[in-house]
Amino acid sequence: MTQNKQAVICVFCGATAGKDPIHFEAARTLAQEFHKHNVQLVYGGGTTGLMGEIARTLVSLSGPQSVHGVIPRALVKVSTKSNGNGSGEATPTEGGKAAERVVSESVDEEGIPESEYGITTIVPDMHTRKRLMATKVLEGGPGSGFVSLAGGFGTIEEVMEMTTWNQLGIHKVGVVLLNINGYWDGLLAWVRNAVSEGFISAENGRILAEAKDPKEVWGKLLEYQVSSERMQLNWGEE
Repeated sequence: MTQNKQAVICVFCGATAGKDPIHFEAARTLAQEFHKHNVQLVYGGGTTGLMGEIARTLVSLSGPQSVHGVIPRALVKVSTKSNGNGSGEATPTEGGKAAERVVSESVDEEGIPESEYGITTIVPDMHTRKRLMATKVLEGGPGSGFVSLAGGFGTIEEVMEMTTWNQLGIHKVGVVLLNINGYWDGLLAWVRNAVSEGFISAENGRILAEAKDPKEVWGKLLEYQVSSERMQLNWGEE
């Protein structure tokens, strides 16, 4: 039955655009690739930065049902004012992180109505967000997995958690770093050093795959091979 299911890919990325427009372009191109291969996107539910760009682009191509956002209530701001400049930029907040999503009216527990960013589910906290996104991916068909565009602390934490879950045997789908202009070179160098120092096996060092172009991502996930040295543990319902 899994063979007949639509692929579900979770993308981790920044809620800001960054300084180099190449990352925005990568988000758009990745969305175009998802449309081409009938992929459903699961992402963090934001409308700003790279998050907003990939969601909005895919919805424009494949419709609202192609995107499922999952966002903690704390990252949703209620405002009656237009907040944004049309390009996915967040309005800066003094001394802190901007909300990832701004809505014009209060929303109930059923989530945010379907929009140009797809379907959105509001959850109580970050742990629930990550678990629900992972669950959606693991319910998907061949080619399902996790991809990381450029981002900050939250992005690297999310992609490394999914890499760790793979090593622990919680899941067996691919995890891909989309390494645009060497953005993730430092992380990949750390992995190589950890292998060299004996903290990660050479086989497990390949759990985290690299793509240098958005057009490589689908193939990397579809052809992903599980590490022979990942832990064989019983996680029950995981």
